[in-house]
Amino acid sequence: MPATATAIADQVRRRRTFAIISHPDAGKTTLTEKLLLFSGAIQIAGSVKARKATRHATSDWMEIEKQRGISVASSVMQMVYRDCVINLLDTPGHQDFSEDTYRVLTAVDAALMVIDAANGVEPQTRRLLQVCRARNTPILTFVNKLDREVQEPLNLMDEIERELGMTVVPFTWPVGMGKFFGGVMDLRKGQMRVFKPGEDRAGGDDEIIEGLANPLLAERFGAAYTQAGSEVELVQEAAPPFDEAAFLAGRQTPMFFGSAVNNFGVQEVLDALVDLAPAPGSRQSMQRTVAPEEPKFSGVVFKIQANMDPAHRDRIAFLRVASGHFERGMRLKVVRSGKELRPNTVVSFLSQRRELLDEAFAGDIIGIPNHGVLQLGDTLTEGEALQFTGLPFFAPEMFRMVEVADPLRTKQLKAGLAQLGEEGAIQVFRPVAGSVLMLGAVGQLQFEVVAHRLEHEYGCKARISPCRFSIARWVTCESGDGATADERELARFIDANSHRMAYDAVDAPTLLVEYAPELRAIESNWPKIRFHALREHAGLVFQRRLEG
Repeated sequence: MPATATAIADQVRRRRTFAIISHPDAGKTTLTEKLLLFSGAIQIAGSVKARKATRHATSDWMEIEKQRGISVASSVMQMVYRDCVINLLDTPGHQDFSEDTYRVLTAVDAALMVIDAANGVEPQTRRLLQVCRARNTPILTFVNKLDREVQEPLNLMDEIERELGMTVVPFTWPVGMGKFFGGVMDLRKGQMRVFKPGEDRAGGDDEIIEGLANPLLAERFGAAYTQAGSEVELVQEAAPPFDEAAFLAGRQTPMFFGSAVNNFGVQEVLDALVDLAPAPGSRQSMQRTVAPEEPKFSGVVFKIQANMDPAHRDRIAFLRVASGHFERGMRLKVVRSGKELRPNTVVSFLSQRRELLDEAFAGDIIGIPNHGVLQLGDTLTEGEALQFTGLPFFAPEMFRMVEVADPLRTKQLKAGLAQLGEEGAIQVFRPVAGSVLMLGAVGQLQFEVVAHRLEHEYGCKARISPCRFSIARWVTCESGDGATADERELARFIDANSHRMAYDAVDAPTLLVEYAPELRAIESNWPKIRFHALREHAGLVFQRRLEG
């Protein structure tokens, strides 16, 4: 039964949808585990380090992630905390998987940035922040690993402001570090939470000492407390007060300190996500702005994952609900193809664990099992022709040829590459002239993951060998001479350059070249052809939505 407008608005206000971002090894996946632990979503946190351990991080569900102790695919977790429904997306930190992270950032309303207190702002952090800033995404900052010898908090605060171009407002402040780490002052509540090395299970209440001027604190923590007190005075004089409007516009970030592996400082972050992070807002489509409280359902597919359940060879489309009320079994239209869906096995996630879902509202992330019907960037509605924009695909920077080691497994290779190409983590190209498939990626690790998944999920060992190409550009023709003339000119270009042309997973024509001067020469010889290093998504390849 459709929900009333008031009921939809109430449900939207309860939602918080955010991604955790960081450079590799800053502790992002560990913090994800502890947020799940403190919200009550899990009872025991997994390890992301011990390779031989039987427990693994909830968000690391792939076999290769468990073996290496890294995240190579974004994972989605939903939990309820303080009557808020929190949709948490853990992203890969490794730069080789940045495309997956960029697409996830289009589906969230806020981001939680994890900084390693020893290393400060690192390259991948800068890249991810640029994406967040381009979308004006509000960002909360968690400075991790205070239980180790790290940089001084004032230096970290200055570096974050200087490197990321954001004003930092500390909500907590550390007392000491490493073996002298005493805890954090809560500057808003005027109290101190005392540090105690934690376990993987949620323990009892932390020790709280009321009043930052309490003489017990100076007596107990000595010089570390005195130094922290003088730093807090300096910060409170120099730093501006928290400005909600500046935070929501991505210009100011609240900063928290802690040690995720010890369960310390996690509670403050979880409470801040509920108190500060925005509820789902309006989203822009090509046709109009879509408000989350609208009665009609709409949503966009921002991720596809194959083989989350290897026993069933499934493909799950992750869809961000943009508006309205989703009900299991309702009729939905895939705007790109015009096909109708009536999904009856829609799921919510705790990473690989799933639960059948009866309803969802704007901000929720839902999973729709499908067999190639849905593509990245697809919009689903109750009938209206909407198309959400902004889902990026980047031209790959590295290329390899891929062949099957056993010719009898050719069918499995093609099926595996077709599904992995749909995910968008690797790009698969079919040459116009020639039969050997090519892979395009941002980094070397992506090829290793593809080889591992082809062998273990599809049962075919692949030979991945060097390829002469190093640059790819999607090509379109928009000459202004009319659609028919443009099609003829594009066909002429493809025919003349067939030895270096290929089609990608959505049949978009792609030019592959060895050197930048070669690309410049082709561009000058074909003035009516447009060359794109970025395309938005599958459904708009030929519809003048590409940005060069």
